[in-house]
Amino acid sequence: MTKVAIFASGSGSNFENIVSKVDKGQLNNIEITSLYTDHHDAYCIERAKQLKVMVHINEPKDFENKAEYEQKLIQLLHSEEVEWIILAGYMRLVGPDLLNAYEGKILNIHPSLLPKYKGKDAIVQAFNSGDKETGSTVHYVDSGMDTGEIIEQRKCDINPDDTKETLEERVKQLEYELYPSVIAKVIK
Repeated sequence: MTKVAIFASGSGSNFENIVSKVDKGQLNNIEITSLYTDHHDAYCIERAKQLKVMVHINEPKDFENKAEYEQKLIQLLHSEEVEWIILAGYMRLVGPDLLNAYEGKILNIHPSLLPKYKGKDAIVQAFNSGDKETGSTVHYVDSGMDTGEIIEQRKCDINPDDTKETLEERVKQLEYELYPSVIAKVIK
């Protein structure tokens, strides 16, 4: 069983989905040690409490610099014997310290068909683009923003009657299938 930590900054719906798959035995290759968040008021904290998952709240503003922040994360991760990091709506670029400590062992999911629409508001960008399809991408994390090696993508149509909200919901449902599937294949 491989120990993983999940990093999230917001609502934590992908985090909850992964924990649920583990609890149901549908993801039996991993053990989730804890949730790491960079916002003391993020809703993912409430989800973690409901799911009985330990939470680490470390806000970068409480540290001198990014290196000090990441060294604290690395210390906690090593104390839990974490082997992989799963980013699930973690809205920070991973810095060199964390990348070096977990080289090739950090996954991210992004709500677009990378390399299109990197960064924030990818679904809105796709919706406003006139594109006929969008989707979700799971990739390894490198030093860039959503530039790591792509592992797998899933597509969905952008329908003429879509709103931003309906498209966002469809992409989210796609992610709920895609991320656990990739985690099962990649993390051994």
